[in-house]
Amino acid sequence: MSYRVQPSGFATKSIHSGQSPEQWKSAAVIPPISLSTTFKQDAPGEHRGYEYSRSGNPTRNVLETCFAALDNAKYGLTFSSGLGATTAVLTMLSSGDHIIMGDDVYGGTNRLIRQVATRLGISASFVDPTNLDLIKSSIKPETKLVWIESPTNPLVKVADIEAIAQLVHGVREDLILAVDNTFLTSYFQRPLELGADLVCYSLTKYMNGHTDVVMGGITMNSEKLYNSLKFLQNAVGIVPSPFDCYQVNRSLKTLSLRMEQHQKNALKIAKYLEAHSFVEKVLHPSLPSHPQHKIALKQTYGYSGVFSFYIKGELKHSSAFLKALKVFTLAESLGGYESLAELPSIMTHASVPAEDRKTLGITDGLVRLSVGLEDAEDLIKDLEQALEIASKA
Repeated sequence: MSYRVQPSGFATKSIHSGQSPEQWKSAAVIPPISLSTTFKQDAPGEHRGYEYSRSGNPTRNVLETCFAALDNAKYGLTFSSGLGATTAVLTMLSSGDHIIMGDDVYGGTNRLIRQVATRLGISASFVDPTNLDLIKSSIKPETKLVWIESPTNPLVKVADIEAIAQLVHGVREDLILAVDNTFLTSYFQRPLELGADLVCYSLTKYMNGHTDVVMGGITMNSEKLYNSLKFLQNAVGIVPSPFDCYQVNRSLKTLSLRMEQHQKNALKIAKYLEAHSFVEKVLHPSLPSHPQHKIALKQTYGYSGVFSFYIKGELKHSSAFLKALKVFTLAESLGGYESLAELPSIMTHASVPAEDRKTLGITDGLVRLSVGLEDAEDLIKDLEQALEIASKA
């Protein structure tokens, strides 16, 4: 069995959508960076599409046009960070509203919901996104939003997006389904085509891919949702800088090439780890051992470089392993060209309540890898020597 076949045209869109030289008087092939914070008006209230850079910027517009095209979306918006994009979605809600969250989400998302949204009167139920019955039973009259990650972070669970969309919209058409697609990008998965209403990203990760920009983004087809989020982008002020927009626009041009190589490297490493005597379990959707392997094949075009595995032993063993790595860097984040490794229980997901971490399986033996673009053989040698050291800790 294999993944869905990627339709042709993705790389072409990433290079040309929104990039027409004719939109500039200079006919610059590479869109320029527009740093001006304000724009001259021809008469009071009469401008040429831009008035103040928070409200709209030519460089940001170029990025948002290209970004939307890659999801086959009508609209795209960018924000100052991935959490900024999440905040924009949350600020569409009001006190008394209820949201359903996947139980295994990025630690920053978990913290935002538990420590900020709930303080503003928005309640939340955290449920397993792979359990459709649980999602359905959690929907209340005041539920306005269902938010899932697929794959999830850090346990790499794969939710059936199409089935969830049908369930959610079958209960109530106005229920919003948002899917965090950071792990796969629009190259490997396009949730709007599976029935999602909003697709949210930390563009910091694979979409930028160079570990030098913090940014978030949302794509959608609904004009109503676009107008609401466009208003909030300006009203709340969570916009990215023109220079950062230029950087991410540049990075999208190589997204398809980078994702293919991330996929190849990560799969080699996942197979290596699955066969290693000091590894308990590997969580990678491309492996037949993954519990949602068939769902992944059904709804995606491949898989990225981020996955997790359980090392045998306890904290001293996982710590010894991570400290012994030489090519992999011990650091948070993911999706750059360089390989990273981290311990979610202490690093990215430390803000998740300890009892929830225990229930989910975010143990001190769970290691998350972000496999980069180095030679796979060098990465495997690095893992081999680190596992050897860990086994003797």
